[in-house]
Amino acid sequence: MLLSEFDFPFDPALVADHPVIPRDRARLLVLDRQAGGRLMHRQVADLPSLLQPGDLVVVNNTKVMPARVPAQVRPNGKLLDLLFVQDLGQGLWEVLMKGRFRPGATVEFPGGGIGEIVERSQLRTTLQVSGVTSVYDLMQAAGTMPLPPYIKREPSADDQQWYQTLFARHEGAIAAPTAGLHFTRDLVQALAGKGIEMAQVTLHVGPGTFRSVKTERIEDHRMLGERIEVSVQTVAQIRRAREQGHRVVAVGTTVVRALETAAQGGRGIEPFQGQAELFITPGFEFQVINAMVTNFHLPRTTLLMLVSALVGVAPLRAAYEEAVAQRYRFYSYGDAMLIGSGWAPAT
Repeated sequence: MLLSEFDFPFDPALVADHPVIPRDRARLLVLDRQAGGRLMHRQVADLPSLLQPGDLVVVNNTKVMPARVPAQVRPNGKLLDLLFVQDLGQGLWEVLMKGRFRPGATVEFPGGGIGEIVERSQLRTTLQVSGVTSVYDLMQAAGTMPLPPYIKREPSADDQQWYQTLFARHEGAIAAPTAGLHFTRDLVQALAGKGIEMAQVTLHVGPGTFRSVKTERIEDHRMLGERIEVSVQTVAQIRRAREQGHRVVAVGTTVVRALETAAQGGRGIEPFQGQAELFITPGFEFQVINAMVTNFHLPRTTLLMLVSALVGVAPLRAAYEEAVAQRYRFYSYGDAMLIGSGWAPAT
């Protein structure tokens, strides 16, 4: 397929720079795959009445790091922000930073810590950090939430809570699994009251999720790996739900990639810990999920391609046209979609 096929409708005025409060009051565009792409307009809070008892909702429990940290280049004193991406051990970190730097160049952090560039290439930059108790402490002291660039404002204290899901447990992401931002304690309790189960996976969102597709044939694009874990308990819950004929509903593209990665061994889903490099595009045969909750995504992105794989390019394009016409809010702090089939009317 060609990259140009994913030029979906988009209006910059619809980009949300703050979330709806309470979060589960965000709008939900419901798409039924078996009813010709029929659309319904609901709220995320309606999920318990749309799903059925026994359905399994799977969320991502990664926690966003306050990974954007100011630094000063030595010796010229130039100021920059760098983004801590992945802990490689022993004070060595993969980072994102702009500018022309060579191995051996150094930066200084607030409080006196020093970072020395070890590797600088098109693929990645690594930084050896010294003079601090830990980089995690440095981020807590001096870092801010790494909001996406399409949110045209500086991070605020509120973003420390807004840009973190209710399920955040394992620190390691540089972006939130945004579909999970809509879930509140009240919504989780309502799902449980309906007999709808929940399970968790971990995918630490990294640059791979957002890396631009620059090849005209999307099949030539390669995903960067992201760390995932699918536990024995989650696998057992999924197997039970599927054996009993219930839906597995992934909350977000990260959950889809984690679960489908864990099912690539040819024996169904199995416990998995490692790197997710799976690139899901139209034509992909899903092994685990039946449905998903997802936000609206940027044109020409791997996220949009993944969602298109589940529902089809044409029905998804029609849904985006409807979302734009109805002034849905887009992207990380925006509204959501529920994609699947057999949805009960919300009551």
